[in-house]
Amino acid sequence: MEKDDKLVGEYEPPKPVSKAEREARKAFRQVDAEKAMSEHALAQRAFAQNRERLKAERLAREAVASPVPKKQPKAKKK
Repeated sequence: MEKDDKLVGEYEPPKPVSKAEREARKAFRQVDAEKAMSEHALAQRAFAQNRERLKAERLAREAVASPVPKKQPKAKKK
Protein backbone atom coordinates (compact mmCIF):
# COMPACT_ATOMS: atom_id res chain seq x y z
CA MET A 1 0.00 0.00 0.00
CA GLU A 2 1.31 3.44 -0.89
CA LYS A 3 1.33 6.51 1.34
CA ASP A 4 -1.28 8.33 -0.78
CA ASP A 5 -3.86 5.53 -0.44
CA LYS A 6 -6.15 6.18 2.49
CA LEU A 7 -8.34 3.63 4.17
CA VAL A 8 -11.97 4.52 4.81
CA GLY A 9 -12.31 5.80 8.35
CA GLU A 10 -8.57 6.25 8.78
CA TYR A 11 -7.72 9.04 11.21
CA GLU A 12 -5.68 11.90 9.83
CA PRO A 13 -4.30 14.34 12.39
CA PRO A 14 -5.26 17.99 11.83
CA LYS A 15 -2.78 20.15 10.02
CA PRO A 16 -1.08 22.74 12.21
CA VAL A 17 -2.48 26.25 11.81
CA SER A 18 -0.01 29.10 11.59
CA LYS A 19 -0.31 32.21 13.72
CA ALA A 20 -1.11 34.30 10.63
CA GLU A 21 -3.95 31.96 9.70
CA ARG A 22 -5.38 32.12 13.22
CA GLU A 23 -5.28 35.93 13.20
CA ALA A 24 -6.86 36.07 9.73
CA ARG A 25 -9.67 33.71 10.81
CA LYS A 26 -10.23 35.80 13.92
CA ALA A 27 -10.47 39.00 11.85
CA PHE A 28 -12.90 37.40 9.39
CA ARG A 29 -15.05 36.03 12.23
CA GLN A 30 -15.21 39.49 13.79
CA VAL A 31 -16.24 41.10 10.48
CA ASP A 32 -18.86 38.40 9.90
CA ALA A 33 -20.22 38.84 13.42
CA GLU A 34 -20.52 42.62 12.99
CA LYS A 35 -22.27 42.14 9.66
CA ALA A 36 -24.71 39.64 11.16
CA MET A 37 -25.45 41.93 14.09
CA SER A 38 -26.13 44.91 11.82
CA GLU A 39 -28.40 42.79 9.60
CA HIS A 40 -30.26 41.59 12.69
CA ALA A 41 -30.66 45.15 13.97
CA LEU A 42 -32.06 46.25 10.59
CA ALA A 43 -34.51 43.36 10.57
CA GLN A 44 -35.63 44.15 14.12
CA ARG A 45 -36.13 47.82 13.26
CA ALA A 46 -38.15 46.95 10.13
CA PHE A 47 -40.26 44.49 12.14
CA ALA A 48 -40.97 47.08 14.85
CA GLN A 49 -41.92 49.73 12.28
CA ASN A 50 -44.26 47.33 10.48
CA ARG A 51 -45.86 46.27 13.77
CA GLU A 52 -46.47 49.91 14.74
CA ARG A 53 -47.94 50.67 11.30
CA LEU A 54 -50.28 47.70 11.49
CA LYS A 55 -51.30 48.62 15.04
CA ALA A 56 -52.13 52.19 13.95
CA GLU A 57 -54.19 50.86 11.02
CA ARG A 58 -56.08 48.47 13.32
CA LEU A 59 -56.81 51.20 15.87
CA ALA A 60 -58.02 53.51 13.09
CA ARG A 61 -60.35 50.80 11.75
CA GLU A 62 -61.69 50.11 15.25
CA ALA A 63 -62.29 53.83 15.87
CA VAL A 64 -64.32 54.16 12.65
CA ALA A 65 -66.31 50.97 13.18
CA SER A 66 -69.40 51.12 15.36
CA PRO A 67 -68.92 49.68 18.82
CA VAL A 68 -69.88 46.05 19.04
CA PRO A 69 -72.78 45.56 21.47
CA LYS A 70 -72.03 43.20 24.33
CA LYS A 71 -74.05 39.99 24.43
CA GLN A 72 -76.72 39.81 27.09
CA PRO A 73 -76.21 36.99 29.55
CA LYS A 74 -78.79 34.23 29.24
CA ALA A 75 -81.48 34.19 31.91
CA LYS A 76 -81.34 31.15 34.14
CA LYS A 77 -84.31 28.81 33.88
CA LYS A 78 -86.08 27.88 37.09
